[in-house]
This record gives sequence, structure tokens and C-alpha cells, in this order.
Amino acid sequence: MRRGLLLALLAGALLWGLPAGGHAAEQYTVIKNGEIPSQAGKGDTFTGTVRREHFFRPTEDAPYGVSLVTFDPGARTYWHTHPLGQRLIVTQGSGLTGTADGKVWEIKAGDVVWCPPGVKHWHGASPATAMQHLAIHGMKDGKMADWMEEVTDEQYAGRR
Repeated sequence: MRRGLLLALLAGALLWGLPAGGHAAEQYTVIKNGEIPSQAGKGDTFTGTVRREHFFRPTEDAPYGVSLVTFDPGARTYWHTHPLGQRLIVTQGSGLTGTADGKVWEIKAGDVVWCPPGVKHWHGASPATAMQHLAIHGMKDGKMADWMEEVTDEQYAGRR
């Protein structure tokens, strides 16, 4: 039920990724639940315990992907940028997101975050509460993200 609701919410948001004719040139496809395995967040891109469930990956005809990402308390991404930006839709819990200028925002279920192309940022759960979000990101020249260094505890706490 939750997966179906999340996919329905994405329908309108994803139309921007279709070619000008309004429909993709590739073959009509149904991706069955579990067909793309859930993955643990890798240690070179995440701090703490993170799970990623990819709903679908980018293709040449539809150059965007969507993942459901679950962060345990205190878990977070490393610093990174996206060549076409990233939209986050917080679906459960509360978290934090920060940018390279030292700003840190609290985010909660129902909040939507837009990170413009090339902006160095991070996101993750709050120190005491898990957080889950949908991550929508495009692909340019075969890349969806440029990963950088780990976010320090001081940066995570907003203390630079």
C-alpha cells in the first residue's frame, strides 16, 4: 500500500523527464516489487546505517531515477552534488540537510527539498530519530551524483 501511494505521488513529478512527445521511446515495462534489490548504503557515501530501495534507474529516454532511502538516527550522506539537481520528499521521521555555506535545516515528513544543480550538500536523519525520503535525481553524461568527503560531526551539528 505505501509503495503504491508513493509511486502515485511521483507520477506528476516525473513527467518532466519524458521526451517532448509525452511518452518514452523505450518498451513499456513493469518493474515488479523486489526486482531491484534493496541495498545498504556504502561506506564511501554514507555515515551510519542506511538502506536504499531503487524504484527505477535512469535510462537514455527517461534520464531520472527515484530511490526510497531510510536513515537510522544519526546516519547521513557524505557531501555531494547533482548535475541536474535533486528533489527530496520526506516520507517519515525527521532529519537534517545542510549546504557548504554552513546552513543546516531540520526536515520532517511531508517536507520537500529542492537542491539545485551543482550545490554541495548532505542530508540524513536527526540524531535521535530515523528519517526516510524519496530521492529524485536526473542523470547527465552518465552521472547522477559527484560524491565528496564525509560530513563531520561538527558540520552535522551545524557547528562548522
